[in-house]
Amino acid sequence: MLTYAPTTPIERDDRPSYRPYEATVTAITRLTPHFTRVTFTGPDFATFGTDGFDQRIKMVFPLPGVGIADLGLDGEWYSRWRELPHEKRNPFRTYTIRAIRPEARELDVDFVAHGASADGTLGPAAQWLAQASVGDELVIVGPDARSINSALGIDWHPGTAQQLLLVGDETAAPAITAILDQLGTNVTARAFIEVPTADDVLPTEANVTWLFKDSGDGLEAAVRAWAAAEPQVLASAIALQRQELEEIDVDREMLWDSPQDSPGEFYAWLAGESSVIKTLRRFLVSETGIDRKRVAFMGYWRLGKAEAQE
Repeated sequence: MLTYAPTTPIERDDRPSYRPYEATVTAITRLTPHFTRVTFTGPDFATFGTDGFDQRIKMVFPLPGVGIADLGLDGEWYSRWRELPHEKRNPFRTYTIRAIRPEARELDVDFVAHGASADGTLGPAAQWLAQASVGDELVIVGPDARSINSALGIDWHPGTAQQLLLVGDETAAPAITAILDQLGTNVTARAFIEVPTADDVLPTEANVTWLFKDSGDGLEAAVRAWAAAEPQVLASAIALQRQELEEIDVDREMLWDSPQDSPGEFYAWLAGESSVIKTLRRFLVSETGIDRKRVAFMGYWRLGKAEAQE
């Protein structure tokens, strides 16, 4: 397990669940051709949240010639960000905590490089990563261990499930591997992760089937084949009555639903490109009949679309 709780007890209260942290790059490690791990330190990381699993954070990137605006160090950062003039409003993107070592004041974040967009430009995260070096500073908006709501940014809610399915593309790989690292031995987890090439397989001891975008079948074919081969795993999760799924236009709406913990032997967690996740969700819920309360799905990104920030 790469994420662990601090040894020093922390007193918790009802303060905001997330806050900005000043962060400095201490190491940049190229894991594979498309994955890079960046390690940060910060003066307040001793109280950075350690709830783990797929907990989300916001990376606030500096603007050329502007730097990073003063967003404060409390829960009001977003309102301050909204009030900034457009030309001084720092871009931010959502990532997953790969590991947090509060006693060492260290945080790992795994970045995936998509390359340039259709018009030849790089997004703010890719631009920053391409030029990043040890000593660079930015702001990370993350969970505050002192808040009773520090786990707010977690979408992993398996409840009592013993049979687990995790599916995602390269953008979900850091979250999936972080989740797998923290599972106990009393559950059976099967994971499918699609990455750009065979050289992008990440180290993990868990049962992962790696799929490659430059060859072979994609996530839908893999999940369909798995479901056909494991009917006994899915049997306990079939809904008692027919379920209707609302139609979601992934070009205009966010595809995101993470039901809270509920009883059940099976739980599926799906994340990645929105149109792919929409198809998988329909297969599991509408075609297979899995209770929709046992399926979490997150459209992490949409082909050709930047992350919405407002």
